[in-house]
Amino acid sequence: MRHPARLGIALTLVLATAGCSSAAVDGPGTGAGPSGRASAGTVSVTSCGRPITLAGPPSRAVALDQTSTETLLELGLQDRMAGTANLKTKIPAQYGAAYAQVPVIAPKIATGEQLRAATPDFVVAGSADLYTKDRAGTREELDALEVPTFVSAVDCPDRNPAGRTPFELLFSDYENLGRVFGVEERAGRLAADQRAAVAEAAKTGAKAPRGEDRPTVVYLYSVFNGMPYVAGGSGLPSEMSRIVGAKNAFDDVAEDWPEVSWEEVARRDPDFIVIGDLSERGRPGDSAAEKRATMTRHPVVSRLRAVRDDRIIEVPGIELDPSVRSVHTLGLLADGMKKLGHAR
Repeated sequence: MRHPARLGIALTLVLATAGCSSAAVDGPGTGAGPSGRASAGTVSVTSCGRPITLAGPPSRAVALDQTSTETLLELGLQDRMAGTANLKTKIPAQYGAAYAQVPVIAPKIATGEQLRAATPDFVVAGSADLYTKDRAGTREELDALEVPTFVSAVDCPDRNPAGRTPFELLFSDYENLGRVFGVEERAGRLAADQRAAVAEAAKTGAKAPRGEDRPTVVYLYSVFNGMPYVAGGSGLPSEMSRIVGAKNAFDDVAEDWPEVSWEEVARRDPDFIVIGDLSERGRPGDSAAEKRATMTRHPVVSRLRAVRDDRIIEVPGIELDPSVRSVHTLGLLADGMKKLGHAR
């Protein structure tokens, strides 16, 4: 940020040349010292099927979305960020001071021109669809500029070992980014703390009814033009449900956030409803209050026991997508299950 490179020149990945050791993708850290910074040497990781080899830690990283931004801030990397983009809600207070140090290259989705103007030496995204010709550019195009690109493992299910849960894939992001930036200790602590949070939530699941008696839940993410968007079977809420001993009522829909009808929500008659509050995004129907009002006014949905008896859990909507904050909502879900009597 203090010494921007000249626009138009080829961006280079070579940041250091000393050393020849490497860190395996799924192996232990590279022997970081007390500061969490790795010893000098090359580091190799694989991101969404693409190998990345760096001769030293990046110093001008750009995060293309809020998820990636908050992960890098949680890892204490604000002084090595040349830009951020695509903020959907307010940055949490705990990241406020760090976030203020990072230039915003685009308030929404960054274009290739905006990204190149930031002269990055590393780019991070939570989803692969941010790397397209009409957005930041394809990963191949950025490779040609010698700018390595990272995509969250959660968005690359076909490239990951079978059986790894979305949370474990998220934690692998922390660990791989820790290797890339030489902050393995901090990344390891973050992954360990969040694994412990998942294990704590799983205690609720162990005390919930099993099999066909599991409580069912609908996750109401947004209401657009009067129609509900709910969690389908491929998103993180299905994994959250499994952990706490519930069943996502729309598990059979192979999408993250499908549009459905209110009549279909009523037909599935969930035991409880999780509302994602997106009021900070500011679109019509985003707030939890608006979603509650829509359900109570609907001639069919208003008759559901979950609506009549206020068997509703409110959570931050952004935390229903995989991010460094998702374990917080997992804890809210576990606590809500207990308060509603679905677990001891």
